[in-house]
Formats: sequence, C-alpha cells, structure tokens
Amino acid sequence: MLKKLAKRNRVITRSKTLAVAAKAAKLKKQGEDIVTLTVGEPDFPTPRNIKETAFQAIKDNFTRYTGAGGTDELKQAIVNKYKKDFDVDITLANVIVSNGAKHSIVNVVLSICDPGDEVLIPTPSWVSYPHIVRLAGARPRYIYSDETTNFKITAKMLRENITPQTKLLILCSPSNPSGSVYTKQELVWLAKVIEETGIFVIFDEIYEKLIYREWEHYSMIKIDKIRENVICINGVSKSYAMTGWRIGYAVANKKIINAAHKFQSHTTSNPNSIAQMAALEAISGDQSEIEKMRKVFEDRCSKGYKLINSIPHTKCFEPKGAFYFFVDFSYYLGKSFNGEVIETVSDLCDFFIDEIKVAVVTGEPFGSDKHVRFSFACSDKEFKRGVDRIKKGLKLLK
Repeated sequence: MLKKLAKRNRVITRSKTLAVAAKAAKLKKQGEDIVTLTVGEPDFPTPRNIKETAFQAIKDNFTRYTGAGGTDELKQAIVNKYKKDFDVDITLANVIVSNGAKHSIVNVVLSICDPGDEVLIPTPSWVSYPHIVRLAGARPRYIYSDETTNFKITAKMLRENITPQTKLLILCSPSNPSGSVYTKQELVWLAKVIEETGIFVIFDEIYEKLIYREWEHYSMIKIDKIRENVICINGVSKSYAMTGWRIGYAVANKKIINAAHKFQSHTTSNPNSIAQMAALEAISGDQSEIEKMRKVFEDRCSKGYKLINSIPHTKCFEPKGAFYFFVDFSYYLGKSFNGEVIETVSDLCDFFIDEIKVAVVTGEPFGSDKHVRFSFACSDKEFKRGVDRIKKGLKLLK
C-alpha cells in the first residue's frame, strides 16, 4: 500500500490555459480544423540576431554550469536596462536570473511568505498567482475589479483590503488577461498605501514593451519611497518572442535576491547557459525587430477590437497593452444547446471548442465568472475566422 501524496496537491490545479491549448493541439493532430485563440506567446520567430548568438554560444562550448543566479554579463545587461529604461540605479546584487518569469515569482513568494500570510491579488489576474501563493502556504485574498475601474484597483480599494496578515501585493501592468495599464499617478497613489503599511509588492512587468497608442509603461521601482518594497518581475518571453527559451528575472532589494538565490541553488540551479547568452543579446542588442513586432500587435489590437465588438450582446474593455481581449459573455449564460444548459463561461468555452472549433480560455481561473479571454497573438485572418465562427455559433444557443 502506498502512502498518501502531499497535502499541497489539494490546493492547486493544473493550468487551465495550458490545458485548453493542449486540447486544441490534440484535436488539430486528429485532423480537426481548430482556430486557436488561447496562446499566451507571440507568433513571431525569435529574432535572427538572438538565435545566431545562441548558435555561437554552442560553437564556443558555452554549455556548462553558470552561477546559480545567472551570469554576471546577463545581470549587468539587466542593470544597464533598468538605468536606460527607468533611470534606476541597481547593482548585480539586486538581480537574479531564473528559468522564466514564473520561476522568478515562485522564488520571490517563497522568500517573502510564511504559512498564514495573506497575499493581495487584484482580479482578473494571471492564473498562476494564487497557486504559487498557496504552494508557499500563504492565502490569496482577492480584490475584485471590472470594466468600471478599467480592471485596476485604487488606493482606497487597496487600503480597505489590507489586514494585519497582509504581507504582499501582486500587480501586473500591462495586465494578463485584461490588457489594462497602470499610469504613473495611479501607481504613486498605491505607493502611498504600500509605504504606510510596509507590505511588499511584486510588480510583474513582463509585457512592458507590448504597449499601444498613447499609453506608456511606468515601472513601480521608479518610486523612491517604496523601492525596497518593490520586486520587479520581467523576462524575454513576451517582448522578444522567446517563450521556449525560459529566461526571466527578478529585480529587488539585496535581502530578497539573496533569499531567492538560496531557493534556486537547491532546486534548479542555473538557468540554461545558451539561453542566457541569447537573452544577453536580446536585452543589449539591436531592438529594431522588437519595435516591428510591437507595431504589428498594436495594429492587430485595433482591428481585433472592432471584430470583438461585432459579437452581439458582449462587452469588451479596450486593451492598452499585452495581447488579449477579455470579453463579457454573461448574456449567454443560461441559454442552451441541444437541450444542454450553458451554466458557466467554462461551459460556453467547451461549446466553442467542441461544436464550433474555436479554442478560447474561460475567465474563471483569472477570477471572473462572466468573461472569456481571446489572444490576438495570431494572424488577422485567423482571428477573424475565429470571431466569425463564434458569431455563427452563438446563434445556435436558445
């Protein structure tokens, strides 16, 4: 007889976004014509200069262990980036490079949170935040936002949700899944509450370069009075079309980075050596291809927003960054197809993939029981094909 598995298995589930993507891939392999609007990754190839740097690293036999927290050269490039982009002075001791931004967040949450601590998560939010918090033994506490607040929280909302157990706040700007972006003034207002209470804040800025029209990215680390409280999370996955390379990083005060080093040294050790060289080129090399990709996403956002708004009885916030639409489908809940009632947005997403062959992601794991997430990290033609199918499919609901 086997012993029972660890109790921590009960507090997490598999990622819904990855599960839907896997189902879509399986159906495609079986010959189904599936339109996939789920992916959280650019559909562009990694820029050539980055790939060539990786090839050269292999030729140069740069294939051995590096420092557990990344090479000094890559960390220096991150130091230089924060000076150039945000006019913030940091040192190598303020940086750790990890196996993707998700890994960076895990390291930081484990470094900060004890069992019983509370972590504030404004929703809708990325699906992995609460699961990472639970793995640390802490409790996620949600602050609900919607279209009325542009999917952002105010200083008043933050203050009202802080308790004696609150240790950490997690913010993401630009946001997955809503595409909302915090302005400088909004972050300054939040910073006053953070300064008063002493809580930490993870500022996830992984989509910082994917921002559109007149909007600008403002990093919370620029606010001097709370700099010691801020942990910036970033990486090369989204901005540089490098999701599979798995390089992310955290920038924070030395105590947090030192603690993160301890965890990483005993779990994964160093990030992939070749990927680190590629990331070094991504961050410090030619940025022209990155701006070209951004402009394509900006154009897709404008065109896609018009298409989304053509879906009857739905409501959609216009994204300011990232590459997602978060669409309110609550009108269709309670309707039925072939006698089966669509009770939840998860049911609706199952209907979309099973009956009309369009894969999208239910809003429930993001914290909404009425929204569906669409990714526009695909061609205009493919996105239109998906929206057209959904419009036809919705007419089948009674």
